[in-house]
Amino acid sequence: MYIYNKIIQNMLNHSVSTPKPAMALKNRPLLFILLLVVIFSFSDNGMKAQNWVQLREKMVNEQLRGRDISSSNVLNAMREVPRHHFVPIEYQKFAYDDRPLPIGFEQTISQPYMVAFMTEQIEPKPGMKVLEIGTGSGYQAAVLAHLGCEVYTIELLPELAERADKLLKQLKYQPVNIKAGNGYEGWPEAAPFDAIIVTAAPEKMPPVLVEQLKDGGTMVIPVGPVNNLQYLKIVKKRDGKVTTDTLMPVRFVPMIDRDVQPN
Repeated sequence: MYIYNKIIQNMLNHSVSTPKPAMALKNRPLLFILLLVVIFSFSDNGMKAQNWVQLREKMVNEQLRGRDISSSNVLNAMREVPRHHFVPIEYQKFAYDDRPLPIGFEQTISQPYMVAFMTEQIEPKPGMKVLEIGTGSGYQAAVLAHLGCEVYTIELLPELAERADKLLKQLKYQPVNIKAGNGYEGWPEAAPFDAIIVTAAPEKMPPVLVEQLKDGGTMVIPVGPVNNLQYLKIVKKRDGKVTTDTLMPVRFVPMIDRDVQPN
């Protein structure tokens, strides 16, 4: 914010050093307008708003389109949703790097490529009812809402659920339904779902989530033990039959079943 502070200080000095009171009064409207221009040209911890736009565009072109993300709708959502709002202020400068970032409570926000890849797998369309397991920062939910999906998202940690809910409402990403709860139970009151995205890794596929998938629906889920190799799976339910395919090796935070006590 050095430039910002310097400009304001110069403006204040100019106002104080004006020799004629009448001249100072005359210049006040101009000074006020200049001050507003300076303030509104900066946002988010001192970075110009246009710079965030440029960083998102670079992210889309280099990290997503350059790595075979081809859905124009998904690319546009990633271009529009401000990821820097979903990370702590001390990590905002890394918001558009292709890496996960800590969001507190030993949780992370997934790297942009993984969010785009998982989103593309469910082939999102406006009006689709999508369940997300692991709200975290709320970024994945925001991307889905931007695509016109009706989002239901479950977060194990009440503090994260509350924070994400406030942020999504503040940024006007709706409809997003958030609750703190056990992801292993899904959301039976709202089931079945057209798609399910799971952003934490259970050791085994949760059968309840498969049951809550609508016929014709798709689920994307990482599966595998903590601190070991995990695989991203795609589950499809067609004509009552369930098929599972492996997409790629991944590393996610573990999906915790709060009803099961650790050994």
